[in-house]
Amino acid sequence: MSRRVRALESVLSAKGYIDPAALDVLIDTYQTRIGPRNGARVVARAWVDSSYRDWLLRDATAAIGALGYSGRQGEHMLAVANGPGQHHLVVCTLCSCYPWPVLGLPPTWYKSAPYRARVVKDPHGVLADFGVTLPAGTAVRVWDSTAELRYLVIPERPAGTDGWSEERLATLVSRDSMIGTGLALAPTDPTAAPTPAAAPAPAPAR
Repeated sequence: MSRRVRALESVLSAKGYIDPAALDVLIDTYQTRIGPRNGARVVARAWVDSSYRDWLLRDATAAIGALGYSGRQGEHMLAVANGPGQHHLVVCTLCSCYPWPVLGLPPTWYKSAPYRARVVKDPHGVLADFGVTLPAGTAVRVWDSTAELRYLVIPERPAGTDGWSEERLATLVSRDSMIGTGLALAPTDPTAAPTPAAAPAPAPAR
């Protein structure tokens, strides 16, 4: 597949249909500037800074933008926080509206008709399919994204992370946990690894 992509890129470039430099900028943007690492830093900041968390819940667009994450598909954001007895799930029942600046491009399953249809009818069943088991009695609220408003789930901070830096905490935040189809990783989870090329999020100006 990669050979076919490179061959197609060469042909289109030779015919003048695409600018290779512009294509490199797009690839770099989605590899290093846009994606779930940004959202993970937002969540980590909310975990360690209660005033930032309050701001994020009150005006997510401004709070996220203050960390430098804004742009197309992220103009209007709402953050919702998981907590004891409450879990949040995000879907876009109409298409695949998704907050690119903080989560990158949506996964294939997020755009699939089965996910979009079933999550609103059987959220507990969908969570079970993702391997998520919630404590008994936990209510699940499903949020339907639109072209005007997109959502970011703040997962619960894992126990045993007192004293952790924001950068280290961000390694426990996955894309799925910010959609609600997953939970934050445990400190002992072997998949929690240092965020590559991660620069600490700047202090927001309020």
